[in-house]
Amino acid sequence: MAVMERLDSLLDIIDQGEARYSRRLAFGMRSDDGTTENWTYRELNRRSRIVAWRLRALGLKPGDRILVWTPSSPAVPALYYGAMRAGVALVPLDLRMSSGAIERIVGRADAQRLILGEGRDAADPADARLEHFPTSFVESLAAETDGTFPADWEAQVNGWPRPQGSDIAEIIFTSGTTGEPKGVILTHANLIGTMDAAHNLIPEWEHRAVSLLPLSHLLEQVALVFYAMTVGAHVMYVRSRNPRVIFEAIRDHRTTSLVLVPQIMSLFWAAIEAEVARQGKLTSFNRLRRIARRLPYPVRRRIFARVHRQFGGSLNLIVSAAAFLPPSLQQAWEDLGVVVMQGYGATECGVASATSRRDHGLGTVGRTIPPVLVKLADDGEVLVSGPTLFSGYWRDPATTATSFTTDGWYKTGDIGRHDASGHLILMGRKKDIIVLPNGLNVYPEDVENALRTAGIRDAVVVEAVPGRIEAVVLAPGAPALPQPGEPADATRAPEIDDPVRVRAEIDAAVRAGNATLAVHQRVVAWRLWPDADFPRTHTFKIQRDRVRTWAVVDEPLPIREDGPSPEAPGKGKRR
Repeated sequence: MAVMERLDSLLDIIDQGEARYSRRLAFGMRSDDGTTENWTYRELNRRSRIVAWRLRALGLKPGDRILVWTPSSPAVPALYYGAMRAGVALVPLDLRMSSGAIERIVGRADAQRLILGEGRDAADPADARLEHFPTSFVESLAAETDGTFPADWEAQVNGWPRPQGSDIAEIIFTSGTTGEPKGVILTHANLIGTMDAAHNLIPEWEHRAVSLLPLSHLLEQVALVFYAMTVGAHVMYVRSRNPRVIFEAIRDHRTTSLVLVPQIMSLFWAAIEAEVARQGKLTSFNRLRRIARRLPYPVRRRIFARVHRQFGGSLNLIVSAAAFLPPSLQQAWEDLGVVVMQGYGATECGVASATSRRDHGLGTVGRTIPPVLVKLADDGEVLVSGPTLFSGYWRDPATTATSFTTDGWYKTGDIGRHDASGHLILMGRKKDIIVLPNGLNVYPEDVENALRTAGIRDAVVVEAVPGRIEAVVLAPGAPALPQPGEPADATRAPEIDDPVRVRAEIDAAVRAGNATLAVHQRVVAWRLWPDADFPRTHTFKIQRDRVRTWAVVDEPLPIREDGPSPEAPGKGKRR
């Protein structure tokens, strides 16, 4: 277990990082043409001071807030730490958010300045009616000093009061897609508590990681900025969404660790299987997987050395969070000798529980990680307490009050249970529970997890008619990759060349999933979603309301117990 030095604020991370690692590479960025730019720990800290000076020069004062709406680059961590030096709170905005959501967040945040990124993947402020908002660019803020800096500027910055644990580090807003956004207030002490949990969880070694999640995501910040810097990691940002560029970056960086959501893990695995199938070796590949899973992890890695070379030969850890991880997907990566750790938590409470490198069984989100406290309410709702717990929602005391129990535990809204070994198993969202006419409860995510385990790529369970459990499913197979002329991050639904076969496959998988469920939970009909993926939030969660709305006007296909039907799947109305 890594031993972390005492932290009074997050600013200590970058100062201790420079003292311990100095000229070691901290953050880099790879461009589409393969060129890279790298900053050392010393350079990053110097740039953070430059950012701090420029923020104060713009008139920003301690306690002010800045909107950060930018793609990832080494300048963004410099901005984060520079804002901390200047006493300015961060309000991260995600590039995947809708313009309407951005407008609502801007209206609630009462920020003093907008910080944008540059490049073709940067945000356009006009999309959210922010073209007249006071704006700076992150690359300009972190650029080298110029004639406006006095000779003693660095000594002045070093002499500024440092943040305290109770000071606000950032306010992370929910997307506000369907209502008013809620701003989660996170202090330095909250995030340091999450860091403690990470150090109790992730082994310390020479981590090399490629960053694929947005830095507006708390998981990415904690794992690949704050934790990474305490262990001397080297993190590479990839601005391209082109799969070829991403795989090349992972390989050339000799990546040891990846922080991913299950959706991206699935896309990577589909690419591996597609290449194996192209070589005509899928049968032997799957046979070797069945053999390898009974062997030690180093041996597994040697068996699949050719696959590992495509990832640089050093990948041995994937950390997954933010959505259900199908056990079959976790098993697939572990067959190759890659340990998959899964975490559970929320922006409001950090990491509530997680598996570990030694205890990473399938189908659970592990145990509670000190210093976090977790318990279950009488109705099974997961309650969280401890130093990671947020202090409330920004200027919203009413919502804050309803989010806590009378004795101060945060109500996550998730329903869970513990297995015989004390591992937490999630069953779904409390608000999504389906109450049948006979009074029995159905947890949609429980059913969806059973379908995924049985082979359905992804599913959303709905009650289109009272008492009738139905499922909306994604087509089997990997989404088609972008074609010439399409955006690099575009994916299309897999082509259905044999509708009868596809219906038979889905029917069989649903029947297999039903066999593991109680009678009242079983799916009686399904619909095929018409696109490559479900609509998702900026944190990759499925937008269930949109799927439910579509399901009401689409005709389901009943589960056939007597084999294939000539009916083609997916003949429903599009959204």
